[in-house]
Amino acid sequence: MPHPPVELTVHSAQPYNAEPPRTALAGRDITPLEAFYHRNHAPEMPSPDPGTWTLRVDGMVERPATFSLGALRERFREHSEVVTLQCAGNRRAGLAEVADLPGETPWGPGATGTARWSGVRLADVLREVGVEPGATDVEFTGADVTEEPGAPAPYAVSVPREKALAHEVLLAWSMNGEPLPVAHGAPVRVVVPGWIGARSVKWLERVTVADRPSDGHYQAVAYRLLPADASPARGRGVPLGPIAVNADVLAPADGAEVRSGPTQVTGYALAGGDRTVVRVDVSTDDGRTWREADLDPQASRWSWRLWHAELDLPPGTTRVVARAWDSAAGVQPADPAEVWNPKGYVNNSWARVTLHAV
Repeated sequence: MPHPPVELTVHSAQPYNAEPPRTALAGRDITPLEAFYHRNHAPEMPSPDPGTWTLRVDGMVERPATFSLGALRERFREHSEVVTLQCAGNRRAGLAEVADLPGETPWGPGATGTARWSGVRLADVLREVGVEPGATDVEFTGADVTEEPGAPAPYAVSVPREKALAHEVLLAWSMNGEPLPVAHGAPVRVVVPGWIGARSVKWLERVTVADRPSDGHYQAVAYRLLPADASPARGRGVPLGPIAVNADVLAPADGAEVRSGPTQVTGYALAGGDRTVVRVDVSTDDGRTWREADLDPQASRWSWRLWHAELDLPPGTTRVVARAWDSAAGVQPADPAEVWNPKGYVNNSWARVTLHAV
């Protein structure tokens, strides 16, 4: 059955930030382009010319180099990875219900999506230029010029050297078998599996090998987990990297009216870093009792895992709760108040949707 057209919720026009409804993600290993969330940091979206675009690779390397798009395609083997990206602010709206989050985008559950990305391995490019022994980090700089914290600067973040050299990290020019759309970072973007989406830099222009993490605003100041009592302006916090274990209910929609009796409930679960999802539990009595959901086969090592459960819903209102466990025995915390923080990051509390059975 064909899916209906997707209408995105636009949180802001400049920068353009938008997400699909949760039901547009349900039951799909691969998220179609029209249902993939948009997270931008600059007022203007770049549109580099693929014919003149170049990538500079420099810093602590033996042979600094500049590559055109054609040179990347010709000199390095193409690889593909199915990877789930997730914004660190995904499900922030649930934290805003605990306490106000002034100035923060009120992301719902749709700031996540899975695509088949194709391009070259960053590790192959770095081996070509030769990484010097003392290097510890690899910085990515995009063409998008941000205005935070007041001084215009290109978007720049980094990952540790060992992650940059892992075979799964791509410089991607294709998304779901099509040329990478401009809105998603064409002509080339970074894809860093298992890490928050902010490290997968779009409109890539430069890769710099260094002996310290990036001092760009979105790594040194933003995208850091602060204590609940810290000031967002002054607190330094912990830098966000690998994704915390998370899950959500994707269908039926929150607040949906359904028929009483056997009801199919579906969702996704995701674990970042080197962890995998091993179990999803579902409850209809606010976590007093649980039943184990069925896990679908995972599309790839770096993608979400879809789950489903058939629940027998009585007439009336039922709140469905879900939680995921990862391979390190990590589990989602119960209450969003436990993970509330002044930037509204990493809401991985139990997923909850309310269903009305008739």
